[in-house]
Amino acid sequence: MKLIIQIPCYNEAGTLAIALAALPRDVAGFQSVEWLIIDDGSADATVQVALDNGVHHVIRHNRNQGLARAFMTGIQACIDRGADVIVNTDADNQYNADDIPGLVAPILNGTADLVIGARPISTIEHFSPIKKSLQKLGSWVVRVASRTDIPDAPSGFRAITRDAAQHLMVFNEYTYTLETIIQAGQKNMAITSVPIRVNADLRPSRLFKSMPSYIKRSILTIVRIFVIYRPFRFFISMGIALLTAGTLIGLRFMWHYLHDNGTGFVQSLILAGVLLGMGFQTILVAFLADLIASNRKLLEDIRYKLRDAGGTDGSVR
Repeated sequence: MKLIIQIPCYNEAGTLAIALAALPRDVAGFQSVEWLIIDDGSADATVQVALDNGVHHVIRHNRNQGLARAFMTGIQACIDRGADVIVNTDADNQYNADDIPGLVAPILNGTADLVIGARPISTIEHFSPIKKSLQKLGSWVVRVASRTDIPDAPSGFRAITRDAAQHLMVFNEYTYTLETIIQAGQKNMAITSVPIRVNADLRPSRLFKSMPSYIKRSILTIVRIFVIYRPFRFFISMGIALLTAGTLIGLRFMWHYLHDNGTGFVQSLILAGVLLGMGFQTILVAFLADLIASNRKLLEDIRYKLRDAGGTDGSVR
């Protein structure tokens, strides 16, 4: 059994050495433990720091492509290098590396394909109240979309089996955390979470430049998740809401028409007609989106079979 610990990096020369110093060289249940760094177009000495601290593999992007792309590059690189289990962690030493044995334990005992480290969100001092609320909202959205019960879906500290990793495909360019759990849930993988500890904050998060930016991107990510992974529910809900509004406004016009000839309420009739038409079209879109989602799942299965047979088109060389 081989465990590879991967760390996506972008200009992490200042904190990477601290994170690497905490990583284990041996983990019970594995014959070998290797470290892999994904350098996402860093302009500093990230790669040199990694090599100086004994990293086994360094994968490089020629330009910055974002955390989600770096994560998937690392996953493919770990698969290519024979990993049986992959642990993902951060270069800012946010997660306590001493919890890695506990993180992989459900996989070793055969009860999980994907394990998420659950942080004590409510007690993390450097998380603002707004960020804590958005973290909880994101976890709730993931629970609804994936039919899983993961309390800390945005956590990047996670362990995944080789087979489960081969099934993953991230569409979001911003973050991989929510989408991978939803995919795993839809593919009926065994998912669980374990409590983990966090370390002191070494630097501000690089996922957002400001709180308004973080809120905007979080909301867009949540909406996009529903559109991609629950398209029928998303569009059918919109369609029903539009039909309901159109019906109520139409009934209002009818009441006035029957009681006072509808004088002055022609606008209500027009608005009701528009809303009813929009609602009907949105319901049609719901069925079309559901068909597209079914085709996407078939394509993902074909991609997995090709990758499993050695015909992957996304290998890192």
